[in-house]
Amino acid sequence: MILIVVKWPVRPEFDDRWPELVREFTEAVRAEPGNVFFEWSRSVEEPHTWVLVEGFADAEAGSVHTASEHFRKAIGEMPDWVSATPSIMYVDSPDLAGWGPMGEVQPRG
Repeated sequence: MILIVVKWPVRPEFDDRWPELVREFTEAVRAEPGNVFFEWSRSVEEPHTWVLVEGFADAEAGSVHTASEHFRKAIGEMPDWVSATPSIMYVDSPDLAGWGPMGEVQPRG
């Protein structure tokens, strides 16, 4: 599985509208056959920053994603909405298949 985490520093005037601005792109990515997850969260540490956690089944699925029309369209629009270059972390882990339970924390009671 390919795991990607991207920090998106968003211009303040677009911060509250970010989910709306990326909705079409997000829905298209989630519909890709090799997409495992594609989730946005607002950072509680960094103002005007959104964090994207995305997973793809394998490198081929990642390549299909970056070659898609919706990816090219989004990459063409996003420079108008960001305040700095996004930061990315990319991990290729063939043994990973998706989310699993965290062994260290179990609900009490």
